[in-house]
Amino acid sequence: MENAPVPHPEQQYLDLMQRIWSTGDERVDRTGVGTRSIFGTQLRFDLAGGAMPLLTTKRVYWKTATREMLWFLTGDTNIRPLVLQGVKIWNEWPHARYVQETGEDIALEDFVQRIAEDEAFAASWGDLGPVYGKQWVDWPTYRYRKDGLFEAGEGINQVAEVVQSLNASPGSRRHIIEGWNVAKLDRMALPPCHKTYQFHVAGEGADARLNCLLYQRSCDVALGLPFNLWSAALLNRMMAQQTGLQPGELVWMGGDTHLYLNHEHLIEEQLAREPKGTPTLEIVRKPETIFDYRIEDFVVHDYTPQAPIKAPVAV
Repeated sequence: MENAPVPHPEQQYLDLMQRIWSTGDERVDRTGVGTRSIFGTQLRFDLAGGAMPLLTTKRVYWKTATREMLWFLTGDTNIRPLVLQGVKIWNEWPHARYVQETGEDIALEDFVQRIAEDEAFAASWGDLGPVYGKQWVDWPTYRYRKDGLFEAGEGINQVAEVVQSLNASPGSRRHIIEGWNVAKLDRMALPPCHKTYQFHVAGEGADARLNCLLYQRSCDVALGLPFNLWSAALLNRMMAQQTGLQPGELVWMGGDTHLYLNHEHLIEEQLAREPKGTPTLEIVRKPETIFDYRIEDFVVHDYTPQAPIKAPVAV
């Protein structure tokens, strides 16, 4: 009796999408758009041999997601560096704040153009608050002064500390990067969705593998998850290279895992497609630190996706 064919790794993503759309609880959400949602989900991807969870049933702009990850690692929270690279994924949030606070009915494209051309305007209106990268590389600390007041202490670089701990104590259960800083949530344009990364070393010696688990409290499966999977796998690949480990497994876990009701056309079209191909990532250079990667260091091979499917972002 012949063995059953092994499903394409992407099929689990499509199965999750189908499950949410068919059985999800319909809910009114923060954006007012409405979702179908399930709670507590998991996907697993083997990253051995350069494999990456890069969807083939629609084009995923992996360079955009990579530029965002490199921006996170700088600790910057202003969209201007992204805008200057043509990355649009964060533009809606500061634009919405500008329109609300000034009353000026400026088009998104015109707002973004002003961010690019006017550094002072960008400094005033392009900042997202202490999102993602700020917490990753500069988690705030405070010192108690003799006069009874507190003052800012030296920030904690969680990413650098995890690299160090992976090298010094690979068996530790504390290789964690956390973005959910409760004291700062109300200052963030969007509280972190992909909030907790935990790393785990399996095996020993030259065959030791670095696994990564990402817990995401809230997940837009149609638009956000393809980026999140790529970015988490990318971070794991960078961590593995910096610590001399082999890429292991990416485990993704979702809390509120949802599809927006206005994404019906995207969902139905994507579910009608079949995944094909096995794209891989080559990192062509090993920088001195994890903070020194450039977009040119990453090359994707054998990626021939089907056409992109556009849908609106819920802000």
